[in-house]
Amino acid sequence: QVHLVESGGGLVQAGGSLRLSCAASGSILSINHMGWYRQAPGKERELVATIISGGMTHYGDSVKGRFTISRDNAKNTVYLQMNSLKPEDTAVYYCNAEIRLVSRATTGFWGQGTQVTVSS
Repeated sequence: QVHLVESGGGLVQAGGSLRLSCAASGSILSINHMGWYRQAPGKERELVATIISGGMTHYGDSVKGRFTISRDNAKNTVYLQMNSLKPEDTAVYYCNAEIRLVSRATTGFWGQGTQVTVSS
């Protein structure tokens, strides 16, 4: 079994910064890609950023230039540095990972979500 545990959410004023972390643990052989998605009330879940094992990154248009995704492969952990936060960044942020298990199966996993609230 695999668990993704997120941390770092909270309340911040507009213009401020937060750093999210997501650590994967369990029967992991390797991790293909890790990423962050978010879902605001009444809206669909959207891509924030992803990073593959080689380090290539991809960002949603609304966060380009403000957010930075990184990962520590040794710790099976992905980070999201969020700067210049805006009220419209308010959402539940979910960690996602595509993991190759010890069993050799490859499966996607989601974290439980962490709330980010940006006040104006």
